[in-house]
Formats: sequence, structure tokens, C-alpha cells
Amino acid sequence: MARASTSASDPSSQIRHIVGDFVGQLSTLIEQDAVARARDAIMSAFSGSEAPNLTPNGKRRGRPPGSGRGVVLQLAGVVGKKKMRRKAPIQLCPVPGCTNRAAPVFGMVCAKHQDLPKAEIRKFREARRAKRDKAKGAAPGTRTKARRKPAKRKARVVRAAAAKPAASA
Repeated sequence: MARASTSASDPSSQIRHIVGDFVGQLSTLIEQDAVARARDAIMSAFSGSEAPNLTPNGKRRGRPPGSGRGVVLQLAGVVGKKKMRRKAPIQLCPVPGCTNRAAPVFGMVCAKHQDLPKAEIRKFREARRAKRDKAKGAAPGTRTKARRKPAKRKARVVRAAAAKPAASA
């Protein structure tokens, strides 16, 4: 990018020439940097998370992988492996012949049988338990797991203000 100067000895034209060269070099550097950043962004988007997110000087951004406090504690033997929670088995509707899932929203029956009376549902459950106990060989009426009966509520005592002795004046 050569510029023709009107006079080689004019100081203002020399400064303009130097500034023009500087601006040209600066604009090409900025353009190259923008193209490089765009190329890196496109490559990392297409390559997925396996490609490291590198800064222009070649270093990774953020905390290095595996440098958390839990790793240090695990290496020291302080923290053991976490046990995974085992999901409860799917509970089915107790109505005979129904294979739908029971839900707590419907009182542990399916949506189709939510309008049945509780006494009838209780009979279905007892019949299912008796059938299961008979298949296992246990005596009917005895449960395999000990179930805790709900605690009885205490009756509320209403204290009357009149029951208190009046203070003598």
C-alpha cells in the first residue's frame, strides 16, 4: 500500500504516510484476529465439547479438570463413593384385572378407579395380600413385614377461662 507524497520534505505528509501505514497494518491485524476467532468458534461448535476452549495464547479457560475439592478429599480417603438411590418398584392399581399404575394423587389407585370407595379398595388389597401369602406358604393374615400402626391422637383439652379461680381483691 504505497502512497505517493506530494513532497518528500514536507513533515506533515511524512506523518500522514506513517499514520496511514500504521492504520493499514492495524486493520489487517484486527481482521486476521476476527477471522481466527470466528474460525475457532465454528470449529468448536461443530466438534462438540471434546475440543478444548482455548484462549489465543493456547491456554485453556477456567479451572483445570479434576481440580475440585472433592477430588482432593477422595485422594486423601476422606470421602467414599456415593451410593446410588434405588428407585421403588412400580405400584399397580389394586383393583383386580387393572394393570394401570397407581398414583398418590388418586389415593394409590389409577385415574380410572379413583372414584371407588376406600372400603372397597381396602378389600381388594387384602385379597391380593391373602393370595400372595397363600402362594408363599405363609398363614393368611400374617404379614411378611411388620407394619407399624398409626399412633392414636390425643384428645384436645379445651381450657376454659372460667375454670380458673378468681383472684380475691
